[in-house]
Amino acid sequence: MVGSACFAFGALPPFAAWVGATADGVTYFVGSLFFTAAALLQVLLSAGVIKADERPRAGVSWRSRVRAPDRPEWWAGIVQFVGTLWFNLSTFAALNHSLTAAEQAQKVWTPDFRGSIAFLIASGLAFADVRRPWLRWRPRNLGWSVAMLNMVGSIGFGVSAVAAYAVPATGDVVSMRWDTLGTFLGALCFFFGALLLIPDEVPAGPASTSTSGPEESN
Repeated sequence: MVGSACFAFGALPPFAAWVGATADGVTYFVGSLFFTAAALLQVLLSAGVIKADERPRAGVSWRSRVRAPDRPEWWAGIVQFVGTLWFNLSTFAALNHSLTAAEQAQKVWTPDFRGSIAFLIASGLAFADVRRPWLRWRPRNLGWSVAMLNMVGSIGFGVSAVAAYAVPATGDVVSMRWDTLGTFLGALCFFFGALLLIPDEVPAGPASTSTSGPEESN
């Protein structure tokens, strides 16, 4: 949620004008670090290092299964984690305002584009893991809603990455409007997707535990 909020604020032109280009860039970079931390936790959860039904500190078991290639959520976590590392590189490089157009394309846009592709792949894997994801509109289903929000958010980041491409002949980006809008809307989707996970992380009492079943996780 913190990482998404940083990207959402960073994409707002009034915020960038208020804090300045350097602080706006730092906001993006800090947000990318939170994205990486969250993605790492997701990898640990999907690999079984952290038990989903226990609090993180009590549930860590580094000798547990750490590879689960037969599980889509494991692949989604790995790919998303790699994507966040690309965002780390991109947002850090963007702090250097003396880069030439060619250097910006190589050090800022390329890792940003790769990170956006990784997010799209990860969201697709996670969405496909939801039971019958495309057949019904299920906004009251927690798993479906989170997967849908993450998918739409990844599409938004993908649109932003394409729109941020600088045309070699002129040095101008394809569309500054879509670059900003894609980042802002994508960040909002990720924010609300993370927000919906909070009730799911509250330890269940005896009554709720006895009535829950495996079907509800989908």
